[in-house]
Amino acid sequence: MTTALHPPSRRRKARLQEASLIEGPMLLLQSIRGFKSNRSMLWLGCVPLALFGLGIFNLSARAAEMPALSAQFLANNLWLLVATILVIFMNAGFAMVEAGMCRQKNAVNILAKNLFVFALAVTAYWFCGYSLMYGDPVAAGWLYFNSLFFDPTVTPEIISSDGLVPTVDFLFQAAFAGTAATIVSGLVAERVKFGEFVIFALVLTAVIYPISGSWQWNGGWLSEMGFIDFAGSSIVHSVGAWAGLVGAMLLGPRIGKYVNGKTQAMPGHNMAIATLGALILWIGWYGFNPGSELQMDQYVAYVAVTTTLAAAGGAIGATVISTLTSGKPDLTMIINGILAGLVSITAGCGNMTMVGSWIAGLIGGIIVVFSVAALDAAGIDDPVGAFSVHGVCGVWGTVVVGLWGIKGMSPEDFSVGIGLFNGGGFSQLGIQALGAGAYAIWALVTCWIAWSVIGAMFGGIRVTEEEEINGLDIGEHGMEAYPDFASAGN
Repeated sequence: MTTALHPPSRRRKARLQEASLIEGPMLLLQSIRGFKSNRSMLWLGCVPLALFGLGIFNLSARAAEMPALSAQFLANNLWLLVATILVIFMNAGFAMVEAGMCRQKNAVNILAKNLFVFALAVTAYWFCGYSLMYGDPVAAGWLYFNSLFFDPTVTPEIISSDGLVPTVDFLFQAAFAGTAATIVSGLVAERVKFGEFVIFALVLTAVIYPISGSWQWNGGWLSEMGFIDFAGSSIVHSVGAWAGLVGAMLLGPRIGKYVNGKTQAMPGHNMAIATLGALILWIGWYGFNPGSELQMDQYVAYVAVTTTLAAAGGAIGATVISTLTSGKPDLTMIINGILAGLVSITAGCGNMTMVGSWIAGLIGGIIVVFSVAALDAAGIDDPVGAFSVHGVCGVWGTVVVGLWGIKGMSPEDFSVGIGLFNGGGFSQLGIQALGAGAYAIWALVTCWIAWSVIGAMFGGIRVTEEEEINGLDIGEHGMEAYPDFASAGN
């Protein structure tokens, strides 16, 4: 080995064509007159500062055109932002409930679906969903659209009227879209392909859900008729449930669910996680329902109370009935009873008395127990009871407003009954039934088309028999939720 006695000669300056990614920008700048000197490059540090100053100037100029921000404006937008965070947090609840109530070998798959589907929902809703739901009339009452991507412009009128800035409203509505897609996950759990599921979720949140939501929440034909769905028993929960039901029926039951025509129990692997998920969902519902007031006023707390009473009633109803039918209180039914009560009050949380709210939740908890058994008997495999909770109780929560609902929460409206049993006649009941039916038909037809097309394009929507037996965690993701523990076939 020889040692250089003299330092190596300086490497010749590379041409731009030969430069590396690091050298390229410097050579390009040096080729421009005035940039030869490294010292002259110092002025480039002023560019970001100049841009920042220009931005501040523009913001200041724009701010000068805007009216002063009132306390009510700030309270309204801050409250909806907090409510949005609570609704987004519900995704953790859904993930835990579904994962806990399913078998260990599919836990990663369920968690991945619930996590990824929210990212898809936000993106799809940002791209076109929000515009389809809250855009300008294309076919008045039925179809709305503005343009791709939602418009975040804040106008002086919004501030003057103490309204919601578009960005806050978008986040809140996008969280609702994500909830609808997440409901589907539970119904098709343990046997659906991951890729095909996420494509369906994309279609649901981009097109199917927003169009149906506009019928009520953007002054569409149902809104004009007087249909009441305060926070989405039908719009969010039943649409998601009907979408999942179609998928579950096309997929068929899980291997081993039915043997010689008899239903076989497939217990969940972690009821502690499922219970925690139910409590997270209960807490998140305080963003879902009270947040749908869309402002911070004296009625927010009332909606929170009706929501709480319905959840309590649902838990009691499901516990009592499961004890009477099976001999022992079933924890899964307590969980689903709470959720059933919450769904049962979501449509009428601003149009029900406190007594009526508790009874609505109680009946919802009773319904969910019998609904789970009925679906099993019908050969429809719903691993977590999602359709019974969100679909059946979503319809019940919509219809109950027409049975003993009230006009509103204000003192002059509180004593005015609009339901069949409190002096309102059949009118509101008919409107509520029509709305619930319209959402069912829309979701069933459009989702059957979507599932069928996706299945035809990708060779079916169900995993192979081998993947299902071994677990979707390995087949779809190549990992296990609990690698240090033996699965014991679960």
